[in-house]
Amino acid sequence: MLATADALGRLLDAARPVTGTERIDTLNAPGRVLAADVTSPLDVPPMHTSAMDGYAVRAADLAAASDAAPVALRISQRIPAGHMAEPLAAGTAARIFTGATVPPGADAVVMQEMAQTSDHATVAFTQPPAPGEWITRQGADIERGSVILRAGTRLTPQALGLAASVGCAALDVSRRVRVAIFFTGDELRMPGEPLAPGAIYNSNRFTLRALLTKLGCDVTDLGIVADRLDATRDTLRRAALDHDLILTCGGVSVGEEDHVKPAVEAEGRIAMWQIAMKPGKPLAFGAVRRGAAEAGEEAFFIGLPGNPVSSFCTFLLFVRPFILRLAGVEDVAPRVYSMRADFTQKKGDRRNEFLRARVNDRGGLDLFPNQSSAVLTSTVWGDGVIDNPPNHAISAGETVRFIPFSELMR
Repeated sequence: MLATADALGRLLDAARPVTGTERIDTLNAPGRVLAADVTSPLDVPPMHTSAMDGYAVRAADLAAASDAAPVALRISQRIPAGHMAEPLAAGTAARIFTGATVPPGADAVVMQEMAQTSDHATVAFTQPPAPGEWITRQGADIERGSVILRAGTRLTPQALGLAASVGCAALDVSRRVRVAIFFTGDELRMPGEPLAPGAIYNSNRFTLRALLTKLGCDVTDLGIVADRLDATRDTLRRAALDHDLILTCGGVSVGEEDHVKPAVEAEGRIAMWQIAMKPGKPLAFGAVRRGAAEAGEEAFFIGLPGNPVSSFCTFLLFVRPFILRLAGVEDVAPRVYSMRADFTQKKGDRRNEFLRARVNDRGGLDLFPNQSSAVLTSTVWGDGVIDNPPNHAISAGETVRFIPFSELMR
C-alpha cells in the first residue's frame, strides 16, 4: 500500500491541464480558472480620493490653527463622489465626501468631526492636518500595468470583484473539466424507490455529484451499472470517448463482485491501487483507452471505494486536487492547522487515519465517537478531519494536524 503523500504525488504528477479556453462574462465566472494573467489597464483608484466625509484643504492654510485660535476658510465647492472637482483656491476649503475626487491643489482632508460650520459658507478648524491626511492616493491599491490575477487562479467572489475594479467585463478561462461518473452495486437504489431486503439508498451519488458541481466540472452521470464485468467495460468505453476523467464509486476491492479493477485493466491500465489510509484504502488510479488502441489517447480513471465516508474522504483528499490540477490550478494543497486535541485515542492504526472531528467552544477538537467508514453522520457533525500519522495514539492536550472541510471544498 502506498503512503498517502506518495499516492497524491503520483496523481498530481500525472495530471495534465486540459486544453481549450473560453471567454466569458466576469459576472458568470465564479469558480472558473483563469487561463491568462489579468493586467490592470488603469490605476485603482484612478485619482486621489477622499477617505472620509469632510473638507479638502491646503495644509499650509491651517498651519496656525489651534483651539485658542481657530482658522476659518470659505467653502468654495461641494464634491460628491462621481463628480468633477475644480482646482482648490488658496484660503478656501471644499466640502468633500468619501470616495470623491480630491481637487487639484488640496493636499489633506479634515474629517467633518474635526471641523465646525454653522452657515455652510465657512468652516473653522482647530487643528492643522498633516499633508496627505485622509487622502487615498491614485494607484494606492493597484498600479496601471501590474498583474492582479495570475493564470491558474480559481476565481473567488473577491477575485471577480478585483477583476471588475479594473474594468474587466470578460475573462479568459479554462474550459470545464469533463467528468463521467457511475456507481456499481446491485444493492443500490435511488431515494423514492422501494427498498427491497438487502438494498440501500445510493447516498454517494448525491455527495459526489454535489462535490463535482462545486468544483465547476461538466458532469455526465451514467447512473448505476450492474455488477457485471461486461457492463462495467462497456460503460468505461463509452465514458472514455469525450471525458477527461472517469470517476467510479464501488467495486474497486478484490471481491468476486468487484469488477471495476479488472474492467479498467482490460480497457486501459491501473497505475496505482490501494492506499495506506483509513478510511479509503481501495482507491484506484489509472486510465482508459479512448477509441482505437493505436490512437494512444486516454481518459484518466479514479475508482473510489463504496463506503460513504471512504468515498467522501478520498474525493476531498485525492480527486479534488487532481481535478483542480486538470483545470490548471497550481496550488491545490489545503491549509492545515495545528490544533489541540480535547480527547484521547489510546491506539493508532497502522494506516494514516483521517478522523472526523469538530471544533468545540474552547478552541480544541472533539472526536466523533464512531469513526466507521459507513457512518455518514460523522461528516455532517464534523468540521473537518485530523490527519493522524500511522501507529500514533493521541493524548488529550496534544497538538494535531487539522484540515477543515471548508479548506477541502473551496
